[in-house]
Amino acid sequence: MRVAMIGTGYVGLVSGACFSEFGTEVICVDKDENKIARLEDGIMPIYEPGLDVLVENNVKAGRLKFTTDLKEGVKGAEAIFIAVGTPTRRGDGHADLSYVYAAAEEIADAIEGFTVIVTKSTVPVGTGREVERIIRERRPDAEFAVVSNPEFLREGSAIGDFMRPDRVVIGTSDERARDVMRDLYRPLYLIETPIVFTTRETSEMIKYAANTFLAAKITFINEIADLCEKVGADVHDVARGIGLDGRIGKKFLHPGPGYGGSCFPKDTLALVRTAQEHNSPLRIIETVVDVNARRKKAMADRVISACGGSVAGKTIGILGLAFKPNTDDMRDAPSLDIVPALIAAGATVRAFDPEAMEESRKLLEDIFYCESAYEALEGADAMVVLTEWNEFRGMDLDRIKSTLKHPIVVDLRNVYDPAEMAEQGFSYSCIGRASIGG
Repeated sequence: MRVAMIGTGYVGLVSGACFSEFGTEVICVDKDENKIARLEDGIMPIYEPGLDVLVENNVKAGRLKFTTDLKEGVKGAEAIFIAVGTPTRRGDGHADLSYVYAAAEEIADAIEGFTVIVTKSTVPVGTGREVERIIRERRPDAEFAVVSNPEFLREGSAIGDFMRPDRVVIGTSDERARDVMRDLYRPLYLIETPIVFTTRETSEMIKYAANTFLAAKITFINEIADLCEKVGADVHDVARGIGLDGRIGKKFLHPGPGYGGSCFPKDTLALVRTAQEHNSPLRIIETVVDVNARRKKAMADRVISACGGSVAGKTIGILGLAFKPNTDDMRDAPSLDIVPALIAAGATVRAFDPEAMEESRKLLEDIFYCESAYEALEGADAMVVLTEWNEFRGMDLDRIKSTLKHPIVVDLRNVYDPAEMAEQGFSYSCIGRASIGG
């Protein structure tokens, strides 16, 4: 089987590489000539563990290719995936579908014979219907079916998520399209992956419902963490206690400074707008969006409080800038709210992130970027953990203490043990547990 992947962003590149690993012939298409040239040279536009090796191996095997020529890229493809960006539209919070519709128009001009056109991008309910209308209007003679096949990839573990998914969702009522999609995902049938066939609109809704539910779960445990601090409870024990309930589950019950990334912020907002337009408001998700935005802004106050009520003239060592570990993604990262607020309050910020500093430089100014975690802490009045990279978990506490000007640690990801920090003489504050020292 031959497929074309339109877009070499996070979803398109990972999906294309993984399909090629299944033995499918894949050609990835992107208008960005520089990105395609770099991919052909083996340079990844994103950081995702294992992706560079996966791409290299399948390019060498001849199963994975890259091009800027859409017409040539889709030639002979049985399935064409639309995996372009759907960012939040300025002004109203809706998903910007201009890239999706532009891709649909180009695809319409290029397809020959029966073709399955798959929306892999996260799109609001009804988008598949509009893509079908655009292609039908442009090419009344074309034989095609538009399918919804949302992705459920977690940044940092996307390859494993694709190869061993919890489920695959396919939205179509066209039998020929079902056969093509079933054949494409046949390797996953062999490991008994649940394949959910449903309608296009239902498939589109599943994606948004999943992401907004997880965002709500994160926001729930964050608010519980705040209450734990007030009443003297330990949020980690609370999370374990409720997570062992099979109806709740233990995932996404880790308190922190608020969710970020490429999916949850824009998808919660897009679903809220869709619901409002259809006069069926989602009050819970509206609150989730508001609470999360407020939480990220409030985190700087925690740092300031830990530093005695003021950071004016003080130096803060920041560990982690990406919204989560194992990615260089800075989209809606808590650091984008916290760092500027600290600078505005008079602090000097020294920062280190293993992968995200190149992206951070485009978004955060007036920061001293450092080559290591310990360098970021040199002479700092306080250390702040914003991203839970594994290398931060095993840092030498004696060295941290001797490197800092004052033994103040604000752990917004709860990577350290409060009892151990107390023994080491730190003034330590975290999320959902009582602070120590001071």
